[in-house]
Amino acid sequence: MTNYVADLLEEKYLKYNQPNFIPNDPISIPHLFTRKEDIEIMGFWSAVLAWGQRKTIINKCKELITLMDGSPHDFIINHQDADLKPFLSFKHRTFNDIDTLYFIAWFRHYYQKYESLEEGFLVEYTSSEHTNVKQNLMSFHELFFSLENYPERTRKHIATPLKNSSCKRLNMFLRWMVRKDSHGVDFGIWHRLDTSTLICPCDVHVERVARKLGLVERPKPDWQMAVELTENLKLLDAKDPVKYDFALFGLGVEGEM
Repeated sequence: MTNYVADLLEEKYLKYNQPNFIPNDPISIPHLFTRKEDIEIMGFWSAVLAWGQRKTIINKCKELITLMDGSPHDFIINHQDADLKPFLSFKHRTFNDIDTLYFIAWFRHYYQKYESLEEGFLVEYTSSEHTNVKQNLMSFHELFFSLENYPERTRKHIATPLKNSSCKRLNMFLRWMVRKDSHGVDFGIWHRLDTSTLICPCDVHVERVARKLGLVERPKPDWQMAVELTENLKLLDAKDPVKYDFALFGLGVEGEM
């Protein structure tokens, strides 16, 4: 990696990892809340729905919040069957009412057992070769579809490295929950996953900029590309490589490259 690339990424990380980044990004949705469970639920949901125009993503997430009376966790735990009827009209691209109702059912089942969504991403490692969250994501995928009679169609919305997906939305969600610094964009409310094991979200903007900067060589965005990118970013910061997601995404979406 050249000094130019290293200096550019550091400069743009500092530029885009700022509070003024929040309002126009899906991360603005969990920032509407202070309760940990609400942050987790709407952080997860807004990350899963994060494809298409950012303004549309934000508006659809706000629609969900309205349907849940402004209190996602309280609604999920205490709703009655009749309260679910308005969700039958909810849709965002290929995410429809069937997916929505399963998310609510799964969250209810989960939060009746656990206090934090973090537990769902934790696994016990028996190998010293553990270097990233691959197993965490695969285990979460199994957990998410552990309810009886889950809708098969909903599987496409929760990625897994087992199918060689780059898992960009889940990796973005983990960045939000795990990373913590003084800039106030990421939440850092989870403490049992290490930032050094996170994988950089690899969306179209990040991939395009990373390729131009020589950070990836693989031909298409898959799990191996996400790992390849993250390993190169670790050359700059081994403890917190995904902080450069701010730089790569910002350079791409703002048209700087």
